Amino acid sequence: MAAFTAYDVVGKKEDISNVISNISPTTVPFTTSVGEESIDNTLYQWQEDTLAAVNLSNAAVQGADATETAPIAIVMRQNYTQILTKTLKVAETTDAVKRYGRAKETAYQLGKYSAELKRDLEGIMTSSQASAVGDASSTPSKFAAFGAQVAAANLLKTGSGVTLGSATTGVAMSEPNLNAQLQLLYTNGAEPSLVSIPPGESAAIAAFASAAGRYRTIESGSSSDKKIVNAVNLYVSPFGEVKIALNRFQPVTDYLIFDSSMWKRTVLRPWTRETLAKTGDAHKMMLVGEFSLKHKNQAASAIVRKYV
Repeated sequence: MAAFTAYDVVGKKEDISNVISNISPTTVPFTTSVGEESIDNTLYQWQEDTLAAVNLSNAAVQGADATETAPIAIVMRQNYTQILTKTLKVAETTDAVKRYGRAKETAYQLGKYSAELKRDLEGIMTSSQASAVGDASSTPSKFAAFGAQVAAANLLKTGSGVTLGSATTGVAMSEPNLNAQLQLLYTNGAEPSLVSIPPGESAAIAAFASAAGRYRTIESGSSSDKKIVNAVNLYVSPFGEVKIALNRFQPVTDYLIFDSSMWKRTVLRPWTRETLAKTGDAHKMMLVGEFSLKHKNQAASAIVRKYV
């Protein structure tokens, strides 16, 4: 006689975990490293100044008449704000039925949308998006992002590219390229403290430590511990120390070199949750915020960009 197995059972209870796993990254290093400043208009401005170059010919004859020195004009910078939104529409029945892993679908989805907006803002801020003024109908305003607020002289493009198969890819970051930009910033008077890199470039930074004549001291709590360390978190250059930070959301071609105190995330409207008008058997909610980005001086940051 055949055994009555679990395959034959009708009405088996489902076994579904009440834990919903989501490993999508939500860390936003640039946004959290810079300061915050409130603004009062969609277009805002700030002033940037510099000293004259050192004059090695500065010498006067005794008793000579005074000669006028031409002043350097202050530069006026500006940026626009940008509105970021996500809107959720949930049928009333959706929140009424019971489900695994969350009590209310609306609350769960709003939590996801909040994390997604943080990622959007991080990606935009670290991009090279140019500023754009919008209109009241179809064109949104956009703020100038990191790459658009760095002086053209502070952008270093590496090489002319190499061909792998049918695709042209970037030339790997080199230590001389990084030091060239650090030297430029030092000469300008800046004190960069961070080098933000995409994850795919971490191996190139780690390779700096394999240069001839270098060594590492690795300490462990026990002589039985065996570790291989292949990471660089702090780079000591001839022009100062900089921390190496990974950022999943910045452009994969760019190394962003900056002092976080020289940047401000400007806020016209902080993140807000708005309940929209009810038009049927569903409710709608919108998450909205209006932000921009200020670089206090465009000569204070630099980019090393791989050829693409």
